[in-house]
Amino acid sequence: MSELLQRVAGEIQNRRLLSRENKILVAVSGGADSMVLLHLLNSLAQKNRWQISVAHFNHHLRGRASDADEKLVRQTAKKMRLNFFSGGADVKLLAAESKNSIEMAARKLRHEFLARVACEQKISTLALAHHADDQVELFFLRVLRGAGGEGLAGMKWKSASPAEKTISLIRPLLGCTKNELLDFGREQKIIFRDDASNFSTDFLRNRIRHELLPLLRKNYQPGLEKNILRVMEIVGAEAEFVGRAAKSKIENRKSKIEKLPVAIQRRVLQRELAAAGVLMDFDLIEQLRRAPGKWVSVSPAISVARDDGGEIKLRRETLAKFNATETSLTLQGRKGSAKFNGKKIHWHISSRKKFRLPPAKIGEEFFDADRIGGEIILRHWRPGDRFQPIGMRSAVKLQDLFVNAKIPAAQRRNLVIAATATGEIFWVEGLRIGEPFKLTAATKRQLTWKFLAADSK
Repeated sequence: MSELLQRVAGEIQNRRLLSRENKILVAVSGGADSMVLLHLLNSLAQKNRWQISVAHFNHHLRGRASDADEKLVRQTAKKMRLNFFSGGADVKLLAAESKNSIEMAARKLRHEFLARVACEQKISTLALAHHADDQVELFFLRVLRGAGGEGLAGMKWKSASPAEKTISLIRPLLGCTKNELLDFGREQKIIFRDDASNFSTDFLRNRIRHELLPLLRKNYQPGLEKNILRVMEIVGAEAEFVGRAAKSKIENRKSKIEKLPVAIQRRVLQRELAAAGVLMDFDLIEQLRRAPGKWVSVSPAISVARDDGGEIKLRRETLAKFNATETSLTLQGRKGSAKFNGKKIHWHISSRKKFRLPPAKIGEEFFDADRIGGEIILRHWRPGDRFQPIGMRSAVKLQDLFVNAKIPAAQRRNLVIAATATGEIFWVEGLRIGEPFKLTAATKRQLTWKFLAADSK
């Protein structure tokens, strides 16, 4: 028995991933990792009296290459005398319809297919070929996306299928590196196919794999994988403890959550928001944690608040009609003022010879006067409004910006918007200025814009 086979057998036994006479559905893509997993499990099957079946999902993303992957897996299963199940879907079409990335759409369809096959065949265990390198890549992927402790803990050796909770996902190769799997594949003369998309730097995970990790290994830490896996193990154990403490608190609401450690406060709110079906992020959790009883807008129609015990309350907002009031403002002379919607605006135009950003002041903004033009429209938010805040590469829906900024639905329709005569929005009350209208080295005339309550001087 090879050293790798012994290690995998030991992990399966020590971590209780499988028992004798288990029925196992192995997810096989045709790549090196899953083909090695299939051979390893098949080598251990007779001794443990396992009943192995093979499942392959064709994503139809690489034309003939995808079909060749399926053919290889089918032939391998036939040679091993194992049941084979295949499925496929138009991943690109689903990604476009659901407005998700191709990776997310592929993952959803794949898990749904695997769960469906497992249920039909009355198989409760699904084996996946994730390995140690996948864990390290996932760690950095989630760091870059701002994940918390649960996310940074990475994949578990055993977990529930996201498509069907009664099916267990096992990952017997999490303790093995990619190179170890490739070495085993060469020794055993295992045939596999390379997926060209794994080398494309269009995907963030691939850039982490081919650019970031080699840089870190070379210039910072040769033993990167070992250290990161240790960190993930520690973070995972601590996250599990916090999760249990949060669950206990939810079951016993007698005390205020302010008396709990911050980590547990956050986890309580995270669990409560998830149970309420609210899409959450760190900022939302912090707003709720710091201000009990304060309502926070999470969508145009829903606001949430939490009580002293951490329980989340939902409030359905009555959507007000859009305010059609507007007025035009002509920039004649060097300065002037205007009143609109109970607010007062002072403006001033000055020449610029050297490029130097003015010091920031509350209630004051600066624009390129020539980009804005001689006429300004003051109005309110309208359906379909788009705005490109400074620092962003393209315009986005104003409604999405309001939601991200946690501006209450009732307040949004009263905010003042300033647009050019052609309709381009260059300023929204309470948000950043427009990217196309910022001061640059080419600016010749500066528009200074002051915004005050109408009764202010």
